[in-house]
Amino acid sequence: MNKKTIAGLIVGLLIIGSVVVLITTDNKVIDDSTSSYDETLPPLGNITSFNDAVNQFCFDFFKKLSEDETNDPNIFYSPYSVFTALAMTYEGARNNTAVEMENVLHVEQSNDSFHQYMQSLYNYMNNNDEYNVSTANALWPDVGFTLLDEFIDIIETYYGGKASEVEYGNPEEAARIINEWVENQTNNLIKDLVPASAIDPVLTKLILTNAIYFKGIWQVQFDELNTTDRDFTLSSADTVQVETMKLIGDDDKFNYTETGDLQILELPYTGGDISMMILLPREGVELSDVISSLKREDYISWIDEMYETKADIYLPKFKFETSYGLNEYLKELGMVDAFDNAADFSGIDGTKNLFISSVLHKAFVEVNEEGTEAAAATAVIMDLNAVSPDEPPERITFDCNHPFVFTIHHKETGTILFMGTVDDPSASTG
Repeated sequence: MNKKTIAGLIVGLLIIGSVVVLITTDNKVIDDSTSSYDETLPPLGNITSFNDAVNQFCFDFFKKLSEDETNDPNIFYSPYSVFTALAMTYEGARNNTAVEMENVLHVEQSNDSFHQYMQSLYNYMNNNDEYNVSTANALWPDVGFTLLDEFIDIIETYYGGKASEVEYGNPEEAARIINEWVENQTNNLIKDLVPASAIDPVLTKLILTNAIYFKGIWQVQFDELNTTDRDFTLSSADTVQVETMKLIGDDDKFNYTETGDLQILELPYTGGDISMMILLPREGVELSDVISSLKREDYISWIDEMYETKADIYLPKFKFETSYGLNEYLKELGMVDAFDNAADFSGIDGTKNLFISSVLHKAFVEVNEEGTEAAAATAVIMDLNAVSPDEPPERITFDCNHPFVFTIHHKETGTILFMGTVDDPSASTG
């Protein structure tokens, strides 16, 4: 495996889109009832335990992406987006299909507390004046295809998702409508999430989408005048020149902790609820070893152990887009039946005719002196069956001059929304 280094970047909310495509044999009609979304919800802090499910899924899935040597070393995805798209699909899973998805998502079905958690996150993202952050969900059934009222009610009530019919008999037009919705929800950062070639004009019956957008301004911004070209050592041990931002000699303090293998720094965004966490491997520590040993429990402990300290920070600017097919990773995690004729999604339409044909994901991230902008999209396409230290230092040096992993999370609940690696910041795309 190629070496990769970790820097955790956690920000509350970023642009994400998710799509689930369902297919069945019968011609049916959808109930176009109004949304029953409830804005009267408990504070997020009262139902934080479900961040464990999202974050466990985050680390499990991140390891699969990192282990695949065919992927670009610069990895970035939104666990929140993928999790939400799969969670909506999971609402309609039954029998062993549901059991396998429960083991992957780490959440029991028909769980009122989990529903409140998802609903509260949705409400927070779309009703927050301190951040430019939003998320959206939608159902796109084929014309004449009927969804169960109970399934529609769950998606509308807890995910804020409305249903809009499209004509999958015309794949190009259907893809245009759905992709336009995704672009609108992600500030035009995620394009062509669903290719027309992924839509079967006969078998495709439903697509579920999630989109999330985030733009955060650093609480302490980097001065562009201090940005210079510096060496960045790649996993291959080669060096490249990259634009590197610097915060040096300032009196501002940042949350920080360290282990024998890592330096860990938190960079907050204005508002204080969302931050980036950077996990920087020490010299001689391989990224692959850090990733393979990542655990949700350790991540929580690192946050709890943080203390404030002055820091001299060197962080490369980077910007890249990623695109992944997720089928094999989900199968390796144990979600097998959902992808073949054994699938049971009868909670969606009352039949066992649907299975997932593919799960697609796209993401975008840009980090510069001002802050961070990020986006991601996930598509689940379903077809018909074939038939702290004692004496903390006064100042530390945090020099991201080699590969690192980053995550973006919501601080109050600890929910990880995005996660990635920067192996070569000079290989910017987008």
